[in-house]
Amino acid sequence: MRTISLILCCLWLSTTQAQTLDRSVFDLLNLDYPGLEKVKSAHSQGDDDRAAAELLAYYRHRTGVSTPDLDTTHLTLSKRERQWADDALEHTFYVHDGYQPSFNYGKDINWRYWPVEDNELRWQLHRHKWFTPMGKAYRLTGDERYAREWVLQYSDWVKKNPLVEIPKQLYEMQDEATGEAENVRFAWRPLEASHRLQDQINQLVLFLPSPSFTPEFLTEFLVNYHRHAVHILRNYSAEGNHLLFEAQRVLYAGAFFPEFKDAPAWRKSGIDILNREIKKQVYADGGQYELDLHYHPACINIFCKALRMADVNGFRSEFPPSYAETIERMIVFYMNLCYPDYTNPCFSDAKRGNPRVEQGYYRDWLKLFPDNGQIRYFATAGKEGQAPANLSKGFIDSGFFAFRNGWGTDATVMVIKAGPKGEWHSQPDNGTFELWFHGKNLFPDSGSYVYEGNEEVTRLRNWFRRTASHNTLTLDGRNLETRQSETKKWQPEGDVQCLVTENPSYKGLTHRRTFYFVDETYFVIVDEATGPATGTVNLNYQLCDGKVDINPQTFALSSAFEDEVQVKLQCFAPEGTSLKEEEGWYSTAYRQRTPRTAISLNTPKAPTETIRYITVICPYLSPDQAPQIEARFTDSRQIEVSINQKTRILNY
Repeated sequence: MRTISLILCCLWLSTTQAQTLDRSVFDLLNLDYPGLEKVKSAHSQGDDDRAAAELLAYYRHRTGVSTPDLDTTHLTLSKRERQWADDALEHTFYVHDGYQPSFNYGKDINWRYWPVEDNELRWQLHRHKWFTPMGKAYRLTGDERYAREWVLQYSDWVKKNPLVEIPKQLYEMQDEATGEAENVRFAWRPLEASHRLQDQINQLVLFLPSPSFTPEFLTEFLVNYHRHAVHILRNYSAEGNHLLFEAQRVLYAGAFFPEFKDAPAWRKSGIDILNREIKKQVYADGGQYELDLHYHPACINIFCKALRMADVNGFRSEFPPSYAETIERMIVFYMNLCYPDYTNPCFSDAKRGNPRVEQGYYRDWLKLFPDNGQIRYFATAGKEGQAPANLSKGFIDSGFFAFRNGWGTDATVMVIKAGPKGEWHSQPDNGTFELWFHGKNLFPDSGSYVYEGNEEVTRLRNWFRRTASHNTLTLDGRNLETRQSETKKWQPEGDVQCLVTENPSYKGLTHRRTFYFVDETYFVIVDEATGPATGTVNLNYQLCDGKVDINPQTFALSSAFEDEVQVKLQCFAPEGTSLKEEEGWYSTAYRQRTPRTAISLNTPKAPTETIRYITVICPYLSPDQAPQIEARFTDSRQIEVSINQKTRILNY
């Protein structure tokens, strides 16, 4: 044991002795900032070693600057985080949930190791997600190994990933880079750099008491931190959630490190961008323009983080009242499109949220909006506040609609996506839907599975995002050429609720889709494909996993799930239609996929022909009593639907 202790001591001494003072830090700091008097005096006398020591003492005792993201008096470390911290001591780094168990990056860390050529795996390595858990483990245990190893890894990363200037476009997903630029593309993409910019605030706070956090290391840390902020300002992403993340984190840098000469400009830059982009990226109805219900709450949290940092450091007035009002609309939008168990539809690139985490979002949002009873309702699992007074709800600007008969877990909820094109994360899926019934998602969206990388990774992504993998209509199985759905009618109340949308899907073919929610019990969908285009019209349906019986003669799908929740879908199609069973998968988490039943109804179309389908979807709780369904067009403006011989006439 004594030998091991001596070895560790020698290792620590060699590490600290190898650290060198980076005197350039004093050119970056405003030495006239209150509290830096001793630093300025030592530096002006040419004693930069003492100046660095005084600078470290200043940060160890600094008051008046706060971060809302860390409370050192109430630290917690989950079992999972402790595992990340312990594994990191051996250079096994947690990078991505989709790649578990984690990879080992070598005794001499290879920051360019790419075990699977998925871009996300390479990018997210450089977010250093294990650093903050190491800091919490250090503060909770006092074990110097965590601090010593963090300092070593931090300095190793700085040494092996120098920042060289590359064309801004090379940071984008679709572009290629070679040589040193190839590494910079991953290590210094502005999104990853901003992630480090934010998290290094917590790491500084957590590791400051450690003897491994020397004055020399502090100068390296601050110079590197400054380099990050300047790099992001020069290379902001053009748009989308990346730009929001970067701006919020630059704001953080300016607020938490006011000692830098550039800090006021950083803070102003972040605030200006967020104030501008919240108007640009959020529709009037509260929907974020990427049309992804996973990134939507992420954007809410970005805007909220900026407000919290402003609140704890006294500059809330730099955000207009409309900023908070927009956030509140975004939260109302989100609560109306999620299911009673706090999970979200997986349209576009969305992942299914964790209910515990999602409820935590509402608790955080409630701190900013304590008077909103609806937010309080979701923050307290219905124990306080009140559920929204509405049931069904439509958001016409962003093209999301929810038919709903309740807010409890026994509710029926259909969520539909039929709006504008959306940004990068949005998929060509206009008219698709999910159906949640008594706690079961009967028609989960395909999701995305992966993002982008080598040819195989991209092929997988393209399969999940293609139009034919969704619950909507295609021509010859092709992706939509145009995504710009128009809402023709939205009637969210009464015995027969109705939504009519129309999308110019292909050159010469328009898809008009009408949804009916009848007696808050079952759904009728009328699809019309009109225009001079020819080919084969495909009506695609994708169910959840579990046994489903398919009748190709009656175009009926009847579930035989092991639980009590069941569903029957039956389509009434034109003469000449055939049913084909297709490959079916859905994904609710990165690199996780589940097989499921998928079918297409295929109808040849002549130039002058309009193809019309009626689909009836009945969820129910009697496993041995599947409903009898009949439906037909009675004339050009009405359909007749019969469920167990109870008939309804629907106008369309």
